[in-house]
Amino acid sequence: MDASEPVTVDTVLVTVDGSEESATAVEYAVAVADRYDASVHALFVLGRGVVRGLDAGTVDETDVAETTQEFFDDVRRIAADADVDLATSVDDGFSKTRKTRHPGNVVLDTADAVDADFVVLPREPVTGTEAEVLEQAAEYVLSYASQPVLSV
Repeated sequence: MDASEPVTVDTVLVTVDGSEESATAVEYAVAVADRYDASVHALFVLGRGVVRGLDAGTVDETDVAETTQEFFDDVRRIAADADVDLATSVDDGFSKTRKTRHPGNVVLDTADAVDADFVVLPREPVTGTEAEVLEQAAEYVLSYASQPVLSV
């Protein structure tokens, strides 16, 4: 991009995990999308504990789906209030069979898949094992993303 070219954004990817920090990231993503008349794609990344629990059968898939959908309901309200189009997806941040599967890779792969022009993700230190997934992704995404990244 040439410095004289105007910035264009069609799709903003926001990475979430259900934490308050990721809810704040959604607000920023929607504000960016609203500014550029773009859409938002919210990616919910499942943490290591959830993925291992699902694999072992100690975490109920229905509970995970309900929790994820409840968070997405809040995301939908935020997007609707700003009249911003929203798409959602869920992905595992970790894999027992693929050692290269890392939350940062998941974010970047999704950014490419949805043709995101801008990425927003939380970076603030967060508490609890569920939220750690995005802390681990932030530095990686900031280092390797080809899109502009806003870390909040």
